[in-house]
Amino acid sequence: METWDAIRARRNVRAYTHDPVSDEDLNRILEAGWRAPSASNRQHWDFVVVTDRAQLAELATVWQSAGHIAVAAAAIALVLPAPEAVLDQYDLGQATYAMMLAAADLGIGTGHSSVGDHAKARAILGVPDTHDVAYLIGVGYPADRPLRPLRRPNRRPFDEVVHRGRW
Repeated sequence: METWDAIRARRNVRAYTHDPVSDEDLNRILEAGWRAPSASNRQHWDFVVVTDRAQLAELATVWQSAGHIAVAAAAIALVLPAPEAVLDQYDLGQATYAMMLAAADLGIGTGHSSVGDHAKARAILGVPDTHDVAYLIGVGYPADRPLRPLRRPNRRPFDEVVHRGRW
């Protein structure tokens, strides 16, 4: 898929098929996050990839809207040192989007989730107390429809969002 097509096709996927995602594809997605820009090249992030069904089910309980993690083929936990700096959060956003675009390029869906119970997430993943599991990304093949460029995305009108020179 071309980059522009991946941008137009990427959407939040929360229903997945039972097909596994290959290690090769997971590594490509993770490498996209690893290659993402960060402030002063600090790279304060760590990524924990999970494919174990029981562990995915446990991770689905760390936030009220994380149910899709239990049915994903994999999840990527995004970890930052605690307390998190604003720059680290911004960097994590860049890494997240890079991974989501790389996944879309492969026809693989992703859906993000926050983490409410940081202590539980740390325990499930073996993350040290000096770090927080900030977000989760569910990864898998979409169950409802394949990823393809959306012709009419459900977005605010372009001319309402984009301002030129002044508000």
